[in-house]
Amino acid sequence: MIQLPIYDKAGKQVETLSIDEQSLGGDVKFALLKQAYVTTHTNQRQGSARTKSRGDIEGSTRKLYKQKGTGNARVGASRVPTRKGGGVAFKKDRTREAFRSELPKKMRRLANRNALLAKLVDSEVKCFVDLNFAAPKTSEFVTLLEKVGVNRTTLIALDRANRNAQLSARNIEGVDTCRVDQLNAFELLNHRFLVLDKAALLSFLDESCFTHSECGRQDNAKTCAKEKA
Repeated sequence: MIQLPIYDKAGKQVETLSIDEQSLGGDVKFALLKQAYVTTHTNQRQGSARTKSRGDIEGSTRKLYKQKGTGNARVGASRVPTRKGGGVAFKKDRTREAFRSELPKKMRRLANRNALLAKLVDSEVKCFVDLNFAAPKTSEFVTLLEKVGVNRTTLIALDRANRNAQLSARNIEGVDTCRVDQLNAFELLNHRFLVLDKAALLSFLDESCFTHSECGRQDNAKTCAKEKA
């Protein structure tokens, strides 16, 4: 069992949360984490690079001058890759879909949980009793992070209803925010620290946060269907 300290807003440990490693994959699976990281990174590629081949360049295909008798090297059309203003030999025309890679659902979910295990093993998870703020205040959030020793890139995982904490953290350099149901291996491995509150962590461990996400998508689908009707 991993004993995770829970802090209050003063930076003092008030309790300890026991987390079973088996629920997060048992041990850190480096090969799986790399596969998940590379897959997510690959899927972010825009695939918008475009170049033109000799067939895409506007211009004549006429032979510039006769084959023999001029003393010059033999030459064909002006659009060949060897001439200025001509096309390229191997044009870039692949779309975003050509670079996409898929990871099975079970592997993807295990990688997300295993990335959290890697953070827990390295003591890079800072969990608070709550992250509620009366009003958005960046300076208060900066002080909060300093009290628990957060001094590198940080990912803040919040409940979808915690708007004040999101507004307080979004303008801090090196800090990114996301909803707790959007935690994934790529974002976890891209940041040194993970900061969240106890309720958000428990909802991720028991997967109740994903149930709320599914309900939200279903509600949105019903709303769209009513509007179309």
